[in-house]
Amino acid sequence: MTALEGQVAIITGAGSGIGEAICLRLAAMGAVLGLVGRNAANLERVQSAIEGLGGKADIFPCDLQDAASVAKLGETIGERYGRCDILVNNAGVAIAGRPLHELAVEDWETMSATNLRGPYLMIRAFAPMMIAAGRGHIANISSLAGHNPVANAAAYSATKWGLNGLTYSVAEELRPHGIRVSAVAPGSVNTRFGGGASGKNAEKKIQPDDIAHVVAMLVTQAPQSFVSEVLVRPTQKP
Repeated sequence: MTALEGQVAIITGAGSGIGEAICLRLAAMGAVLGLVGRNAANLERVQSAIEGLGGKADIFPCDLQDAASVAKLGETIGERYGRCDILVNNAGVAIAGRPLHELAVEDWETMSATNLRGPYLMIRAFAPMMIAAGRGHIANISSLAGHNPVANAAAYSATKWGLNGLTYSVAEELRPHGIRVSAVAPGSVNTRFGGGASGKNAEKKIQPDDIAHVVAMLVTQAPQSFVSEVLVRPTQKP
């Protein structure tokens, strides 16, 4: 498929799980991938996989909790490609398993900085390029925890509720510029995210490529409309 030929897609949390699956899917559709994450070795592995399939990808190690690093990333992407057609804010952190009053302040700060402040910084860095072009797609990977109460994961849930609100509001801000902003909210996905082991049947869980399929759908929508949010549940409860 060449539906995204010539387009540049920037993906955070690109080194594993959902991010890796999204990168492989969009590369197969012809996009040039910018792989963003903290672990350079993981990014290099995904880059090699993409290149092995005939695609093109560059790696950009970046700490999304550092505002200066994210701003520099935007400048670097602008200088290298001169455009950003697709931005997927996928990177996230889950620290759960205890009630909120027992959660360490540092854990609250880590989740807030990665799950909510990180997407804000990325949009701040890349939206101007899209506005200048008069087009673009932003997909924020949220969670069903951003719609439902989750005991012993209140802080994580709060960041995803916040990400949903950010998504809906930014979508209204950027619609006049031809930019579509969407949230993808999956249930339990078969990755190592949050420790990975949950006692659930991994085969019945949502698979990373299921989310990649949704993102591919979002960035190839007909121009006169956009999907503001996709809730993704497994066919059978795991």
